[in-house]
Amino acid sequence: MAVKIKTKAGTIDIDNDVISTVVGGAATDNYGVVGMASRNPVRDGVNQILRRENFNKGVVVRQQDNGIVVDVNIIVSYGTKISEVSKSVQAKVKYNLESMLGITADAVNVCVQGVRSTED
Repeated sequence: MAVKIKTKAGTIDIDNDVISTVVGGAATDNYGVVGMASRNPVRDGVNQILRRENFNKGVVVRQQDNGIVVDVNIIVSYGTKISEVSKSVQAKVKYNLESMLGITADAVNVCVQGVRSTED
């Protein structure tokens, strides 16, 4: 499923994989985030940190009437304040979606799947 944006010149279709890549890049760019986690850890591997080409496994995009709802699954660094890292991820994801793709995110839900020390 894709997000459709209507303009004067026509329609722009943005695929969910593109949105997942933008969301995953924004999430992993925050201090305290070790990496992206799978939304289905039993099937994809419990201890696996997703690489850039697999960010769509850790991001769920749902379309609503005027915007989208994004679920982001992350692994945070041990010793960081999880609530502050989550707020930072929410803000950066919303900003990147609006500035890069012109999409308004109604909600950005952050699911912390695990905590890891930086030495792992």
